[in-house]
Amino acid sequence: MAGKLIRINPRDNVAVALEPLFKGDVVTVDGDTFTIFSDIPGGHKVALSDIKKEEKIIKYGYPIGAAKEDIGKGQHVHAFNIHTLLAEDAEYTYDRAAAEEAMREAEEDKARWSGHVPMIKAYRRQNGKIGIRNSLWIVPTVGCVNRIAERLEAWGNETLGLEDGVHAWIHPFGCSQMGGDHENTRKILAGLVHHPNAGGVLVLGLGCENNTMDSFKELLGPVDSSRVKFLVAQESEDEIADAKKLMNEIAGTMKSDKRESVPMSELVIGFKCGGSDGLSGITANPLVGHFCNALTAMGGTGILTEVPEMFGAEQMLMNRAVSQEIFDKTVKMVQDFKHYFTSHNQVVYENPSPGNKAGGISTLEDKSLGCVQKGGRAPVTSVLGYGERVTTPGLTLLSGPGNDIVSTTDMTAAGAHMILFTTGRGTPLGAPVPTVKIATNHDLALHKKDWIDFDASPMLTEDPGKVTDDLIKFIISVADGEEHTKNEINGYSEISIFKDGVVL
Repeated sequence: MAGKLIRINPRDNVAVALEPLFKGDVVTVDGDTFTIFSDIPGGHKVALSDIKKEEKIIKYGYPIGAAKEDIGKGQHVHAFNIHTLLAEDAEYTYDRAAAEEAMREAEEDKARWSGHVPMIKAYRRQNGKIGIRNSLWIVPTVGCVNRIAERLEAWGNETLGLEDGVHAWIHPFGCSQMGGDHENTRKILAGLVHHPNAGGVLVLGLGCENNTMDSFKELLGPVDSSRVKFLVAQESEDEIADAKKLMNEIAGTMKSDKRESVPMSELVIGFKCGGSDGLSGITANPLVGHFCNALTAMGGTGILTEVPEMFGAEQMLMNRAVSQEIFDKTVKMVQDFKHYFTSHNQVVYENPSPGNKAGGISTLEDKSLGCVQKGGRAPVTSVLGYGERVTTPGLTLLSGPGNDIVSTTDMTAAGAHMILFTTGRGTPLGAPVPTVKIATNHDLALHKKDWIDFDASPMLTEDPGKVTDDLIKFIISVADGEEHTKNEINGYSEISIFKDGVVL
């Protein structure tokens, strides 16, 4: 870093402004002093050399687009003068040497954590998995019973005295859906029923929906009958009274649950970014990447999703696939999502959002290269379809869109105990699991204290290892239940399910 500008990679021909710059300012980067030729907001890019029309713009050491026109040294580089290089028909190759290097680096990380994996306090479930919360969840099989679920949630929180409360995960689906949409709904709901942060679950149905209780039970498979209860409202004379009775039974079982010491390596953590800005790929996302390296080195599991926000950076992830099979699955995941775009007559690069651009992100490649920093350098050990649940330690790629609520729901249903959510613009959104909001910049951390849990801006001024250790300590305190995230305190938790097809 040099003063007001940071050059992320030695190969870069742009630097990022760490604070607003003004026309006439004189700056120095890597010993080179030059003048700024226009006002440049914080988080935006500055040309470090003269860049010719159609010359590639390099950031993070990779192209993020090409110049639409000649750009002079010291000028603002943004969406108005660069364009994407993305296309729908990209080809990929498995770089086995790069993959082997990633695995060597992972072994180095494992050696650092060998013998001193931190301990957390969690609930050991009957199936051997751990939960870091002990909530009673109400899972409707169909949106028609949403208001009943909400009444029961309110009653449960007033009456049952459960430390982590009662939560109803309402949604509009479960009926009038066809094919893949119907199965996606069922898989996500099944993932919630099986989630270990739920000490008990009431599955609430109507009775005439497509997602029938019998077919849903078949999808669920074996459950702990003392903790998972089922009620079909049309079959009950008084569904509220019957549901309360079942919830009392579940709560009675849950109240005997106690936390016990378990290794942090049993954690499954999802990684998400939203409301990104020009510092996301410099502070918060690399910080989460350092944590991902540590967690996976311990033997834990990280989850990356947001497939459309891998476009332009997907080869970086493919180069860390532990096998040809995982590489092939990654390619299929990316290509399937590109087909989803093109099947709806949409281009794959219609991103970033207006808020992203205001924060300094110019193209999808710019956004994606920052986004995938959350995976650190961990090898990719598993690739899952939408609604599938994690079974393999290491870094998992999970198919799903970039939409914040849909992707956090996807990771929750996949088994994430907690989600690390980086943001440069701020968002109150929360998943059904603790959602740690990590600010990319100090101003946001100060301005939105009721949303932000952790400030990543010290990554610019302090040893990244120390900041990572601070984040690990905070995550342990959240996992232990000693700290609650702002989304938990505010009651900001919800789900949303991916939809692609026809509603009947």
